[in-house]
Amino acid sequence: MPTPLDALTTLLHEKAKGAIKGTAKLVVTGEGSVVLSQDGAVQSDAETDVTLRASEAVFRAILDGTQNPITAVMTGKLKVDGNQMRALKVSEVLTA
Repeated sequence: MPTPLDALTTLLHEKAKGAIKGTAKLVVTGEGSVVLSQDGAVQSDAETDVTLRASEAVFRAILDGTQNPITAVMTGKLKVDGNQMRALKVSEVLTA
């Protein structure tokens, strides 16, 4: 039975492939983390250029377009650590 993290990794793999410069980590509260790079998405807790932290529900809402990532940051639903410009690029990939 795939976990929510497995589903997120699969969904993000093609979106991230070739679209991410550097690395970004999405930390899903209570589930684990997915690292995005130009090679795609893998479940990992490796060091990255930027880290985005949120619940699975927030990441899903960002991915399906019902949650604006900038608004999520401003309202505290999405936390960003590291390179802010990289975070903006990651949000573009997530919402594409």
